[in-house]
Amino acid sequence: MNDTARGAAMLKALRRRRGLSLAGTARALRDLAEQCGQANMSLPSIASVQRSVARWESTRPTRPDDRYQLLLGHLYARTPTGDLALGPGSDFAELLDALAHLGEGAQALTELRQLLLRSAAEHGAGMLALLSPALETRLTAALANPTQADEDLLAGLRAAVSDVNAHIGGLPFTRLQLLLAPTVDACRRLLTLDVPEPLLPYLRDIAVAAHTLAGRLAFEVRDDTASRAHYTRATQQAAHLPRWRRATVHMSHALTTLYSTPGLETTQHLVDAAVQDASNGESPKIRARAHALQAELAARAGHQRPAQGALQLAHHDLVTNGDGDPARTSFTDSHLRGFEGLCELYTGNAATAHDQLAQAASKLSTTREQVQRTIISTDQALARVTMDEPHAAAELLHDCVTAAATTGGRVPTLRLHHARRRLRPWRREDFVADLDDHIIETLGR
Repeated sequence: MNDTARGAAMLKALRRRRGLSLAGTARALRDLAEQCGQANMSLPSIASVQRSVARWESTRPTRPDDRYQLLLGHLYARTPTGDLALGPGSDFAELLDALAHLGEGAQALTELRQLLLRSAAEHGAGMLALLSPALETRLTAALANPTQADEDLLAGLRAAVSDVNAHIGGLPFTRLQLLLAPTVDACRRLLTLDVPEPLLPYLRDIAVAAHTLAGRLAFEVRDDTASRAHYTRATQQAAHLPRWRRATVHMSHALTTLYSTPGLETTQHLVDAAVQDASNGESPKIRARAHALQAELAARAGHQRPAQGALQLAHHDLVTNGDGDPARTSFTDSHLRGFEGLCELYTGNAATAHDQLAQAASKLSTTREQVQRTIISTDQALARVTMDEPHAAAELLHDCVTAAATTGGRVPTLRLHHARRRLRPWRREDFVADLDDHIIETLGR
């Protein structure tokens, strides 16, 4: 059986498993289109839709277009009992596999999954939206009897954390917290039980990822006490894992501490710990990131030579042979260029900093990277102020205001207001008044 035939067979099997006839599927898709209430989702007659469904399942199948893929996604994202289920083993996951066999691209399928996950968050769905019903059952069984914990359960928990992480910048942080909370709680409870010994490293790694992300999200909604508690738990579990893993926790904690604790002393302690762990770890990319963060703190303190020395180490780590690096995609040239620009801004030449920051921002294009892009753009505006180009700085900050409103995030907003304060010498100018109006209207402060 070739790929397209396999995709057609999977669609037919999905339909029949739901007890739907061709006509019943057509009616279900029509009903969903009407519920969407959008003109571009309107469908032709039931008979016409039924013929489309039949063509998808034929011996020479066609692939559903974008409109039908979304409607099929909504149809199969809900279980027969009405619950949302998007995780491994769910009907929705099988739909994505079927569409892939029919020739749909990976990016389009990722976007479809993101649309359905966004819908799940907007309707208050929790972990069931990220795990299949079967995995939910496995979790319940494992909590009652930890010997029943297995790799499939842990893979589902890992996928749930990854899904939430992927939507930073695309969903409000409060919604992301709601989606992540059940997974964090599941990891916490499982770690108190006697799960099979071979699963412990995997479970601890998932718990580290979950608590680190939870710490970041709590910071974003200004719950610094909860944030510190999550980072403490992540650090405790990471102590049982390779050193590079604990370094990632220290770095995330350091970045939140930088903006929630006065002075640099506490942040410096965390960065030093990250560098020490990373230097003894197995990931050159993590070492590069730790040294880059070390350079930023040195530059913020006005220490040019230590900052440049740390950047040189980061460069060396970044070009080191990364074969076997467990975190090989965690830090790139674009990320390092952003650190270089920031260090240049604090201790060097503003024009050079501006160009480096602009180059770094241009390479950050995914939804997950938009928060970082906004941060870098506010630093770029600061460089323009230092270059005595206040009009150009304000123009760039208008874009940052819009981006900050879209992505959310505590750090972009703080950096934005810091950049605005640097425009005080021009506070009576119309271009600054326009910026203030934009900030108030868009961000409310």
